[in-house]
Amino acid sequence: MQVIGRSMIKTTNIDTPLGRMTAGATKDGICLLEFSGQQVKSSVLRELKQLLLSEINEGRNRHLRQLKKQLKEYFAGKRKEFSLPLVTPGTEFQMAVWDELRKIPYGTTITYHDQARALKNPRAVRAVGRATSMNRIAIIIPCHRVIGSDGHLIGYGGGLDRKKWLLDHEKKFSGKPVDISLF
Repeated sequence: MQVIGRSMIKTTNIDTPLGRMTAGATKDGICLLEFSGQQVKSSVLRELKQLLLSEINEGRNRHLRQLKKQLKEYFAGKRKEFSLPLVTPGTEFQMAVWDELRKIPYGTTITYHDQARALKNPRAVRAVGRATSMNRIAIIIPCHRVIGSDGHLIGYGGGLDRKKWLLDHEKKFSGKPVDISLF
């Protein structure tokens, strides 16, 4: 498990079309973006506090201001890629999974099996699913773009309704036809 150096984690709430999200950032970048409806688990905050050797306080910093701006552009259909520094402490495998998730193009989906193959470990489908579920930075690390091998929506911490909304939103602004068989 990689541990990042000592830093303060600032947290704030951001209102989105899908409800309020809780965001967190250090001086180095965004480390948290989760739907508040999940009542951002104290275990996630505790884990971040431990991994980053940090304290957590409400507040803002330049990364949170930039996140709010970029999310607004994303939800308006004007932004397809995020340009934010991320702080993603985790195991080497988790970080590889999260890095690979960021490569999934806007408006497209892949399966967990595709994700495992992209990591050159096709037998690691379950491990990929587990690492994907440990993603602490929703939307920016687009785990909503990963679907089941049968084409159905499965597993999203923000709920399947939000996952469907995000996929529909991206299809609408990607210029690609929506594949209704996914839903």
